[in-house]
Amino acid sequence: MADITRRFGLRHLRAVPTAHIRHLDRGKVAHDGTGLAFWFRPLTAALSEVPVDDRELAMLFHARTSDFQDVTVQATLTYRITEPATAAARVDFGIDPDTGAWRAAPLDQIATLLTETAQQHALGLLARTPLAAALVDGVSTVRDRMAAGLASEPRITETGLAVIAVRVVALRPEPEVERALRTPARELVQQEADRATFERRAVAVEHERGIAENELANRIKLARREKQLITQQGANARLQAEDEAVADKVRADAEAGRRTRLATAEAEAARALGEAKAAAEAAWLAAHQQADPAVLRALALMRLAEHLPRIDSVTLTPDLLSGLLAKLAGPAGER
Repeated sequence: MADITRRFGLRHLRAVPTAHIRHLDRGKVAHDGTGLAFWFRPLTAALSEVPVDDRELAMLFHARTSDFQDVTVQATLTYRITEPATAAARVDFGIDPDTGAWRAAPLDQIATLLTETAQQHALGLLARTPLAAALVDGVSTVRDRMAAGLASEPRITETGLAVIAVRVVALRPEPEVERALRTPARELVQQEADRATFERRAVAVEHERGIAENELANRIKLARREKQLITQQGANARLQAEDEAVADKVRADAEAGRRTRLATAEAEAARALGEAKAAAEAAWLAAHQQADPAVLRALALMRLAEHLPRIDSVTLTPDLLSGLLAKLAGPAGER
C-alpha cells in the first residue's frame, strides 16, 4: 500500500519498489512507473497501484475420478503481473487519494480467475482418470495439465498476468478409501516384517543351537578328560599303595630282624647271666656245705640283721615291760 501524506491541500505519494503507480490527472497520464514519489492534487487525480512482485496463491479443491471416487487436490500457483497498465485497465486497482488503500479487491479477482481456470483443467483431467492411476501419477500429471491450461488461457494473457510456477502439493482420496488402499500395502509390509522377524529368530535359534552343541561337545571333552584324570589318579594311587606296601614290608622285615637280633642277644645275655648266677649259687652252696653249722647260723643271723628295719629309738611302757618280765620269769620259775 502506498504511503500518502497531506501538506497544504496537496498530497504526497510514496510507493514501494514492488508497486507500479499509474497517476492520471484530468484523464491524462501524469506518472506511470514503479517506486515513484510525487505530489498531486486529490480532486483531479486518479491513482492505481498494481503490485509487480511474485505472488503465491494456495488452492484446495475436490475432484471426482472416472470411477466416481472423490479426491482432494492441494496446489500452489506463483504468478506475476507483467503488464501493470493492462492489468490496471482490466481490473480495478484504484486507490484512495487520502489513505492509499484499494477501493476494491483486485487481488481477490485475480485469485478467482486463476483458481477457477486451474481447477477447470484439473477437474477435466481427473474426470477421465481412474483413482489408482490418479494416485500413482496424478501429482505430476495434474501439475502439467494445470500449467499448460493456464499458459494457453487467453484471458490471463489479456489481463497482463503470467503464471510463473504450478506446484501440486498433494492428491488424496477420502480417508476411508485411503485406509482401504493402504491395507494391502500394510499387509505386505507386515508380511515382510514378519518374514524378517522369523528369519532373525531362525538365525538366533541356529546360533543358540550351535552354542548348545559347542557347550555339549566341551562337556563331553571335559568328561573324557575327567575320566582320564580319575583313571590316572587311580593308577597313581595304586602305584603309591604298592610302593608304600613294599616300603612297609621292608620296614617290617628290618624291624623283625632287629627285634630277632635283639631277642637273641637278650636270650644269650640272660642265659649267660643265669649260668653265672647258677655257678655262683653252686659255689655258694658248695662253700656252705663245707662250712661249720655254727658258722652258717652266724651268717644267717647276719643276713637277717641286714634285712631288718632300722630302729632309731625304743619306748618301753610299764605295761610292755611288765609283760616282758613276766614272760622272762615264767620259764625260769617253771624250770
